[in-house]
Amino acid sequence: MINKHPHTFWWIAGLVFCGLVYLLSPILTPFLIAAILAYIANPLVNKIDAFHYKRYSPSRTAATLLVMLLFFSTLLLILLIVIPLLQKEVLLLSQKLPAYFNAAKMHVEPWLQTHFNVALNIDFAQIKQILTDHWQTSGNFAKQLALGLSSQGLAIVGLLANLVLIPLVLFYLLVDWNILIEKISHLIPRKLIAKTTEIAVEVDAVLAEFLRGQLTVMLLMSIFYTAGLWLTGLELALPIGILSGLLGFVPYLGIGLGLGLAILSALLQFGTLHDLIPILIVFGLGQVIESMALTPYLVGDRIGLHPLVVIFALMAGGQLFGFAGVLLALPVSAAIAVGFRHAKTRYLQSHFYTGSNT
Repeated sequence: MINKHPHTFWWIAGLVFCGLVYLLSPILTPFLIAAILAYIANPLVNKIDAFHYKRYSPSRTAATLLVMLLFFSTLLLILLIVIPLLQKEVLLLSQKLPAYFNAAKMHVEPWLQTHFNVALNIDFAQIKQILTDHWQTSGNFAKQLALGLSSQGLAIVGLLANLVLIPLVLFYLLVDWNILIEKISHLIPRKLIAKTTEIAVEVDAVLAEFLRGQLTVMLLMSIFYTAGLWLTGLELALPIGILSGLLGFVPYLGIGLGLGLAILSALLQFGTLHDLIPILIVFGLGQVIESMALTPYLVGDRIGLHPLVVIFALMAGGQLFGFAGVLLALPVSAAIAVGFRHAKTRYLQSHFYTGSNT
């Protein structure tokens, strides 16, 4: 049976593998995140591992630990800057809410009474007290952690386990990355090794260009949005600007969330609609710069995915693997697109397409 249908076994194995991935998707998230980080960081680990100074040459393990220390230190530094600033700004904003609400009431209530005969009966003092108490309570991390452990202990333990698992998996992947790639290459049938290597090299070039270029775009757009919103006088310019830029790797999410937060903050701070015009100009210019200058120059058109494919890939990735799936959606789609291009070329040269009997 296997001789008559040599590909049957591989089709069955592929279906079983896809089924296992789907069934195990709830626990695959930390492994996917670690794999993404390992792919990005591996070139730097290779360079450090190959470094020689006189008789000293760092081991692969030392290079991995150094890169991981650099990455997590940078992440911790960003959190230590953004979170306290955000807490301070939101607390300050909550203290000013009554004045903002009164200004909004003066402009909105007459229009509502004229057109809908509706009055705004809102206890602003109570709203302020609720927001202030809630934010001050949320700042007490230890207390909230204790309450969370008592009410949702298993969920929090699972989250903490995933957070610990990510650096652990990342460490082993980086240490053994080259060995794993070599072992995988030995499993590929010899008659397919040349074509597989060609496709793998092309996929690696696409992913490298996409990931490294996208990181640069995210950094530049964070600087642009922060500077632009600061020039408009927005009090939450720094956290909103950084958030808008860093979430730019997810199409439509960064601009949508950043614009929404900026408009809400501007309405509360300035109280008039015409003060939103500078905010809209900043985000409009940001989209023009990102789409017409930065992304074509730094990322390029190598991925070549239709917007509908992008939306579907993001939704499918999020449905299967959560946040890690969203992170992985576009790179995986780009890799699949490379495979489809090779398959299309082979199909156009096939006898089935050309109608040739020879």
